[in-house]
Amino acid sequence: MAKGGRKVRIFSALEVANICGVVNQTTINWIRNGHLKAFTTPGGQYRIYAKDLAAFLDKRGMEASGEVLQVIMENANWGTFLIALPQPINDTVKAELSRIFPGTTIIQAFDWFEIGRKFTEEKPGLVILDAELPGVDIGKFVTVIKEDPIFGKPHVFLVSDGSPGPAGSEPNDIRFQKADVILKKPLDLAKLEAALRVLEKQAAAVNA
Repeated sequence: MAKGGRKVRIFSALEVANICGVVNQTTINWIRNGHLKAFTTPGGQYRIYAKDLAAFLDKRGMEASGEVLQVIMENANWGTFLIALPQPINDTVKAELSRIFPGTTIIQAFDWFEIGRKFTEEKPGLVILDAELPGVDIGKFVTVIKEDPIFGKPHVFLVSDGSPGPAGSEPNDIRFQKADVILKKPLDLAKLEAALRVLEKQAAAVNA
């Protein structure tokens, strides 16, 4: 999986109007009424970050243009994986990922301070997370990183004591509702590789 670029895209109020199919004044009204986050230039013109536009579109159920979607995807670093599991399984999974995807950057985290810092700094395209890791609301964490456009909608693999299955198969447990893959403890590396291969094929199809 190739490493994604990082760039900051900023839109004018008129560009946002064109994307949304409205007149410029409507965009300005959205900004002034607090619906669309923006900043002003020294000349008094409104400017909107792509992540804020994407969040606005998501909230309103509006389709983003191809350009906006591309910027969202570029916020995720698809050449970087984050492993948030206890040792020694963390080291084992790191070695396995390095074998499956040579050249991919593998970062490790062992507590929520490290997870938050590295996730913000690196914006990994995939996180493998212990669903029972104490100290934070994991369901809320997964929801945020999946829904906030700034993170580029990364893939989330949860490793859990619960029953494995597709995302949403445990409707009463919010931890599982936003995850892409759920794997049961003790982690079966063959099943992990199979899930990763599916992800690889999906990425290849999108980039074809």
